[in-house]
Amino acid sequence: MKGEHPVGERLRFRVFGPLSVTVDGRAVPIGGARQRTVLALLLLNPGRIVPVDTLVDAVWNSAPPATARTQIAIVIAALRKALKAENVREDVIVTAHPGYALRAEGHLVDSLEFARLLKEAEAHAGGGRYAEAAARYDEAFGLWSGPAFAGVGGTVVEDEAARLEEHRLNAYDDATAVRLALGHHQTLVPELAALVREQPLRERSRYHLMLAQYRSGRRAEAMATYREAREQFIEELGMEPGPDLRELHDAILRDDPSLAPAPPAPGPAARSAPLVVPFELPPDIPGFTGRQHELDCLEGLFAGGERRHGPALGIITGIAGVGKTGLAVRWAHRAAAHFPDGRLFADLRGYDEEYEPTPAADVISRFLRSLGVPPEQLPPDVDDLVSMYRSVLAERRVLLVLDNVRSYAQIESLLPGSGGSVVLLTSREQLEELVAWPQNARVHLGVLPPAEAVDLLGRVVGEERVTAAPADAVRLAELCDRLPLALRIAAARLASKPHWTVGHLVSRLADERRRLDELSQGGAQVRASFELSYRYLPPQAALLYRRLGLLDVPDFAAWVGGALLDLDTLDAERLMESLVDAQFLDVVGVDATGQLRYRLQNLLRLYARERVYAEESEEEQRAARERVFSSFLTIAEEAYARDYGHHSGVLRCTAPRREIGAVQLDGLLDSPLEWLEAERLSLVAAVVQAARLGFDELAWGITASASVLFDTRNYLDDCRICAHAALDVCRETGNLRGQAAMLHELGAVEQAHRRLDTAHAHYARALELCGELGEATGQAVNLRNLSMLERFRGDLDTAMGRLETALEICRTAQDGPGEAFTLSGMAQIELERGNNADALKLAEEAVRLGGGNERGLAQALHRLGQVHLALGGHVQAEEAFLRVIELVRVKSDQVGLVYATLGLGESRLGAGDVEGAARTLSTALAEVAHIASPLVDGRVHLALAEARRRQGRIDEAREQIAAAHRAFATIEARRWTAQAEAALAALQEDSV
Repeated sequence: MKGEHPVGERLRFRVFGPLSVTVDGRAVPIGGARQRTVLALLLLNPGRIVPVDTLVDAVWNSAPPATARTQIAIVIAALRKALKAENVREDVIVTAHPGYALRAEGHLVDSLEFARLLKEAEAHAGGGRYAEAAARYDEAFGLWSGPAFAGVGGTVVEDEAARLEEHRLNAYDDATAVRLALGHHQTLVPELAALVREQPLRERSRYHLMLAQYRSGRRAEAMATYREAREQFIEELGMEPGPDLRELHDAILRDDPSLAPAPPAPGPAARSAPLVVPFELPPDIPGFTGRQHELDCLEGLFAGGERRHGPALGIITGIAGVGKTGLAVRWAHRAAAHFPDGRLFADLRGYDEEYEPTPAADVISRFLRSLGVPPEQLPPDVDDLVSMYRSVLAERRVLLVLDNVRSYAQIESLLPGSGGSVVLLTSREQLEELVAWPQNARVHLGVLPPAEAVDLLGRVVGEERVTAAPADAVRLAELCDRLPLALRIAAARLASKPHWTVGHLVSRLADERRRLDELSQGGAQVRASFELSYRYLPPQAALLYRRLGLLDVPDFAAWVGGALLDLDTLDAERLMESLVDAQFLDVVGVDATGQLRYRLQNLLRLYARERVYAEESEEEQRAARERVFSSFLTIAEEAYARDYGHHSGVLRCTAPRREIGAVQLDGLLDSPLEWLEAERLSLVAAVVQAARLGFDELAWGITASASVLFDTRNYLDDCRICAHAALDVCRETGNLRGQAAMLHELGAVEQAHRRLDTAHAHYARALELCGELGEATGQAVNLRNLSMLERFRGDLDTAMGRLETALEICRTAQDGPGEAFTLSGMAQIELERGNNADALKLAEEAVRLGGGNERGLAQALHRLGQVHLALGGHVQAEEAFLRVIELVRVKSDQVGLVYATLGLGESRLGAGDVEGAARTLSTALAEVAHIASPLVDGRVHLALAEARRRQGRIDEAREQIAAAHRAFATIEARRWTAQAEAALAALQEDSV
């Protein structure tokens, strides 16, 4: 909610450029052309009454409608309303006969401010205080952002805008005279040349250009400027240039001594010191490679043309060892020719292990001595020293490279106040107080791209050794995180040991426990560079950083930090952002749930792990990890419940769940499957780590809850990895419930790959364990799965017997969704037995029971559609499959969507809609590419082959059958292979 402004709050009215009004930095919306014209007229006469008739003439250009005065009143009311909406309580636009007035007292109107500054500048210039006058002129011209009243129409306003522009040009001429008096003739030449091209008939501007050219040693150019003027004046005006230009021309011809710049006014002794051109840059970095984009961004520091409002400023940020200094030095050497008055360099030691940060006063003193100021003339007072420093730089074009800056306070007094100098600094901090100019000169360095990292190795080691083992070189670059410091250390070790191969060093770095040791030998040490940054982290941020090293996850959201520290997620995010600012964390993007995701680079993760092992007890480490794993369980289990409606399979694990607030859960699980998708890689890594650390209940509980993702997105490899890791730890701890649950998951993976014997063994052992545990629901699930396998083998009686047992268990347990699944399976068996009426009855009952569970309902409807297909009820089948598609799309169930689209295509094919079927099956073919399921892939190709055959597109039909064969060949799908062979035979028969 907006706070109410006090009476003294000032508005800011801008007329130089697009007309605008702001309150406390917020724009006040001004409506259409009439409102802008009326406001412009009021601002042209601040504090004075503008008659209504004048406003009418301005708006309608002397052709007003009969309602003009009423419409002006409406416009005034709208302007007042816009101001009131921003809580401006005082009356800014007042009614005063015969019109209205804008009360400017206490507010900022840039035209009034411009006039005030010009008056002060003229007073300073009249008193010979040229530096003060120049500063006022610069401030005044800074108020202009474009032509006055840009975008406002009307003859009156346009005439006033032209008057103001003329006023600005006259003021610029006055300011130019002051700058010439200060000796700024060299920097004025390009500015004046541009102005003369735009305003070729302004004699005073051309006079100043000629004088600046002459004083800059460009006498011939000054003569050419006069000749151009004379030609233009005669051609366009029919007259010679005025007497001032002619006298200046004659004075230049005779080199009149009066044209020389006046001696400098008395002031600091530094102004009379001899000009010294220092070159203090360190040597260019040997073997420097890449970073072309960043170098191009920095080019804007000297390519921006004129600068009136201070020096250009570039900032290079990045983690320790990423090559900030190297880039700064490389660019400084490339740009040196653009800074004829000197190139200065200072290491401010913001992260030095042995020395305190360098005081700004020491740097300024050294820079002044480098620029020729005698030591005895340096003032002892710091403020006076800064003033002298800025005065010396004001008329020079110097490059200042400030390395290892830790804070804005450290360099605030080192920034020049004006002039053509450029500052380039490096820091591990973001230094948000600094504004880069131009904007793209704020460069954040990441690690090197793979090819450039390998190139850097070759430049130091030698191309032959690197090209002889390209795979090892790529691996070495990755083990060094492609961090330039680490790469140079590794390359230097290889260069110093010609008997080592690249592969030998790779083998030494492959062990994570030794990697930092290997990269921390000699003078340059990766560990030491991290330590210097780590020691300056705030305590809570340091605690979070080192605990992040306890996890093996590839990336993470802020809730993980909250779990590690047992904090609210927003507090954890604040700490994570501070680690981002300190270059300890990278932001890898925003996931599908809208959460920022962060990651640790490998070397920084290894250092974090070193710190947490050294600074925290094993109990603290275990508790932090357990909070993260139990948070994974809490959220994944809730995602499963929201998506599936219940937790099928063996009962829930007994691990404690970390409590997470309902609001946070709702924010994370707006789309449960999208959260699981976003966390997929981290979730798999968390399960594997939890299993390795002995958290058996957490490992199998997370896996069971993530099964909804593994199933609907067909992530079979992920499921296998998690289930195997959890099964192993459950066997080690004797956890029978966990073993049963994970055998069930592994059976599903094997079944999906059509390795039916292995799947049968897993389900059978899971069934046995559930019986020992008395887990009735788990028994029913595994009975259903075994029934499916036996149906695949053709043993329909055994399959039906298992389902009848499962049905009895579900009804006893009042497990409605489980009962629906079981009835669907029974319907399929009756269908295959040829008992279509019984199949229909069972399928309809399954649909009725599946209504409380959208995923179960979708599966029951799918079975019902298959039954209708078998019965020839193609319209009913299409209706069923369309309902399935609607349900699975809401759930983002990609596997279910492919099967339902296949069923829809088959329904349309059966109904004789061959074209519609072909389009639907083509859609299914595009969708199946997302789930990597050979079985459904082959089935879609087979159905599409039949559609192509009926269309008479025989060659395409053959291609589809061949594709189906290839898919079925990768799995045990004898039944479907036989169908593909039958389809091919039918196609050949048709051809005959």
